[in-house]
Amino acid sequence: MRKENYKNQKDEILDLALRPKSWEEFVGQEKIKKNLWILIEAAKKRNEVCDHILFYGPPGLGKTTLAYLVAKEFGGSIKVTSGPAIEKMADLASILSNLNEKDVLFLDECHRLNKMIEEILYPAMESRVLNLIVGKGPSARTFQIKLPPFILIGATTRYGLLSSPLRARFGAIFHLDFYQDHEIEKIIERSARLLEIEIDEEAKKFLAKVSRGTPRTANRLLKRVRDLAQVKNKNKITLQEVRETLKLLEIDELGLEATDRKILEVLIEKFNGGPAGIGALAAATNEEKDTIEEVYEPFLMRLGLLERTPKGRVATPFAYKHLGYPYKKQDKLL
Repeated sequence: MRKENYKNQKDEILDLALRPKSWEEFVGQEKIKKNLWILIEAAKKRNEVCDHILFYGPPGLGKTTLAYLVAKEFGGSIKVTSGPAIEKMADLASILSNLNEKDVLFLDECHRLNKMIEEILYPAMESRVLNLIVGKGPSARTFQIKLPPFILIGATTRYGLLSSPLRARFGAIFHLDFYQDHEIEKIIERSARLLEIEIDEEAKKFLAKVSRGTPRTANRLLKRVRDLAQVKNKNKITLQEVRETLKLLEIDELGLEATDRKILEVLIEKFNGGPAGIGALAAATNEEKDTIEEVYEPFLMRLGLLERTPKGRVATPFAYKHLGYPYKKQDKLL
């Protein structure tokens, strides 16, 4: 257990080391970077902080990194928390009252904020005031604390679950999408350099292909391939090391992990290819509904292995072919 904790801590330190420290190092999301630059430069010329920002999209695409870069531009510090972590009004009050001018408050999973907490957050975002109620009943008193100019950066993987009032209070909303293979290749190249190991062109291209269009996945796989190469006393990663590592991790040539294949196999074997509701699919695979919708489903849909229809999820002919199942048109209930 201690070894596992040590390994996780080491991975976290490596993740921080691999995180881009400047806009030039941040690969991809070009439109978002251009819009952020205009937003930030205009605010700096007015000697103000910019509007509150919301990033949404699948996990691992750089929402946290962008928040750090925004904080760096304004010269403030960044305070990181998440929606589920703020359970009481006192928790939010403590965080907000400790902010300094031009600080960034990064609120991850903001779609999971308690509604009562949201009510306190609204005036803090709009007027930069913190309204506190002390006591109950007739003796209750309201105190108002003025907050310094700060920037709230929200991040969510479930944009549709954000309440309308909260969503409306963000002045800039950006959607992060999956990366192209050539962008992932650049990220792998930079990360390999930081990890002090060489990687040949063939290995880099194949690793990018199976990284699910996600920098976090690309870096995680690169670290595991590096481990194998070092165990074999090699100072250069080749295609052979990549293939061996993927086999050990049960990742196929499309980048599908064991759970991805399990979802498709259950859909084909137990539900005759679909349609199947997300609740039934979650129960049959023993996975959380949110995990399927946020982590696995977007990638499977992007590859054309899964379709989302009004009646439920359906496995495509490509899914049948990839997993080696015979496909018949009547198997797919439309």
